[in-house]
Parts: sequence; C-alpha cells; structure tokens
Amino acid sequence: MASPGIRLFVRAAACAAAASLATPAADACTRAVYTGTDGTVITARSMDFAVDIPTDLWVLPRGIARTGETGPNSLGWTARYGSVVASGFGIATTDGVNEAGLNANLLWLVQSQYPEFGEGSKPGLAISLWAQWALDNFATVAEAVAALRAEPFTLVTDDLPGQPGRKTTVHLSLSDATGDSAIIEYVGGRQVIHHGRAYRVMTNDPLYEEQLALNAYWKAVGGTAMLPGSSRAADRFVRASFYLDALPKDLSPDVALASMFGIIRNVSTPFGFVTPQSPNNSSTLWRAVFDHRRKLYFFDSTFAPNTIWVDLRKLDFRPGAPVRKLALGERQAHTHVGDVTAKFAPAEPFRFQGLTPR
Repeated sequence: MASPGIRLFVRAAACAAAASLATPAADACTRAVYTGTDGTVITARSMDFAVDIPTDLWVLPRGIARTGETGPNSLGWTARYGSVVASGFGIATTDGVNEAGLNANLLWLVQSQYPEFGEGSKPGLAISLWAQWALDNFATVAEAVAALRAEPFTLVTDDLPGQPGRKTTVHLSLSDATGDSAIIEYVGGRQVIHHGRAYRVMTNDPLYEEQLALNAYWKAVGGTAMLPGSSRAADRFVRASFYLDALPKDLSPDVALASMFGIIRNVSTPFGFVTPQSPNNSSTLWRAVFDHRRKLYFFDSTFAPNTIWVDLRKLDFRPGAPVRKLALGERQAHTHVGDVTAKFAPAEPFRFQGLTPR
C-alpha cells in the first residue's frame, strides 16, 4: 500500500497537470487573510492581469438602488451598507470593503462555468455586480453565504472590455471582521461554496479543491526546506499559505499589516515579466490590503511611488450622500500620499456592465 506521502504526491501531481492544461496564459491574482489572537483581521490581495485594467477608487453611500443589469429579468436591491470599491475598466467592482467590515475580491478562474440564463431563469445578476451585491447587502460572511446558498439569482457573464468572445471568468472571495472567510466558484454551471476560517488563501486555476490538494503535498514537504517559486497560481497558493501559517498570531496591528504587505508582495509578479512559453503571464498591477478592525483600506499601485489608504470611519455613507471618486490616472500612476480619505471628489457613479444585447 502506498504511503500517505506518496499518495499526496500523486494527487498533487495530477492536480498540477490539470492546472497546466487549464490555460496556457492565465490571468493571475492572490488573496490571503490573517487572523490574530487580539481580534486583528487583515485581508490582502494582488491584482494581476495580462492587460492594463483602468482602476479608480470610489465611495458609494447606503441607499443606492441597483439592478442586476440583465434586462427585464434582473435582480433588484437597495444598498444597506456603504462601501469603498476599486472599479475595473470603469464598469465593474473588482475589489472593495464595506462600512461593516466585509471585504470582497474577484479573482480570475478560467475553469468557471456559469449557469445558462434565459426564459424561466432566476433573476439575473451581471458578473460586474457580483462583489458589489455582497458589499451592499451583508455585514458578515455568514450572512452572505446564507443568502448565496438560497441561490437568489442567476450569475450572468459577458465579454471582457475590448476582447470580444473572451468571457469574464472569475471566482469570489469574502472575508469579515471576525476572520470568517468564503470562496465561491461556479463549477460545471453549479455554485460551489467553501465556507470557514480555514479557507484563507485563494489564487486562480485549478479549482479550489485541487488547490487544497496541492497545498497539502507541500505542507508535507515542509516550506523551510523548499518552496515553489514560480508565478503559477498553484505555486503562489503554496507560498502565501506557508508564510501565513508562519506568522505569529499575537502580532500588533501595525506589524500584522506590515507582514501581510510582505506576503502579498512575495506572491506578486514584476511588471513586464514575460516568458516565451507563457507570453501573457500576468504582471501585478496593484495590491489592496484591508485592516478589518480599524477599517483602513490600503491601495498599493505598481506604478505609484506611495501606498495610500482610506479610513472608512471618516466617510459619510448616509443615504443621499454624494458618490465620491478618487481618480488614480493612467495605470494608477497617481502621486497621492498617505491618507487620501479627504481627497475623494463628488462624481457621477460609474455604470456597471450589463448583458450585451444579442
């Protein structure tokens, strides 16, 4: 009978092979959550992509009425919580946090397969609004997961801006001020939810179950002896997991914050990195780090000289308050410094991408 170590290796090798076949040129991101013994919870994510994603920061108050943007059969709701979000291409929420301390992140997952949307479907929710729906409606991961398990909508994907025929394929991660976490994927057209504090790290392909198997193999190897160092999603998952496990749980909030910046930078990819066998290997465009307890949202652009942050405790999220925007410029190459909470200016809200007419 094969030993547990050999069985782990075989399973991990099979998962790695599947990952290599999933896509020759993956778009990449990483997300990790730290929980300390004193109630400190910090979520960090990187945004890696093969093309530039114009990004700005927004303050969105409570009370905004939204639609799922899928035509007559669209989900509808009114925002219960105000949020600070990063927009992608000016048509989607790709990352964000709300005033209750919930964090939502969209990461690429080529293997995503969403349900068919048509006559008789549940109300539609455009994928551009998936993260925003969670931020608008829930204070905790448990609340969001309970709503998701009821499957109140059909998630509807569409073409990436400027790339006709290439669908947006992402999975969603949620984390909150208690340290709770969830990963939501669509596998074969069906929603799959991984819910619990153990699901702290997320990258891209392969599917999450397979990532867990790969990580189990490397845990058996032991990261002090050797860690996989490439920019592949499976390798980034292992590195982020190892360093997260190695962090003491009694770090002060400031040291924990510095540690999480260190981890998310460790799994970042230098801009312009290209290899012949993977010509679209994705460079890191920016990183976001959220201190859930102090409600500080940090934004770290590859192209800017300074890390900036927003203090949600200083913002006006009351219904009727203006939508506010912090324009970051081309490639997010802003020159802002430090606390930028007061630098947001009133602006017309961006319009979420809806279902393309057929």
